[in-house]
Amino acid sequence: MAALTKGRNTPERASHSRRAFPVKAGVQLFPGAQVAVDSSGRAVPMTTALALRGIGRSPALYDNRLGADGALTAEVEAGTFVFANSAGADEITKADVGNDCYGVDDQTVAKTSASNTRSIAGKIFDVTAEGVSVRYS
Repeated sequence: MAALTKGRNTPERASHSRRAFPVKAGVQLFPGAQVAVDSSGRAVPMTTALALRGIGRSPALYDNRLGADGALTAEVEAGTFVFANSAGADEITKADVGNDCYGVDDQTVAKTSASNTRSIAGKIFDVTAEGVSVRYS
């Protein structure tokens, strides 16, 4: 496809949508938590770990601490959500907008992978005093 030579009507998808994922055994997803999926596609709280993929925010409490893998299904919201910023060398700034951010825990993101110990949480959309706006698709 060639570059635009005039304006176009670019379709927009709803910025917040929900998808369902089986929940990993032994975990609890809190309302407002940053959620990831493991290598088997099971929902887990974001944590400092490799082989996770950030997928969004939990809208409700999902408690599978006593259940088997997939015994519970969680709805996870995709969209843009504000999470806590790391500090020091891992603090995210306006200069980082558009870059990937990395999961520290289920409420905090960081600028780096900490020498390949953290998974990508999502894309940095904005940084304000409130925190880091992270986009999940």
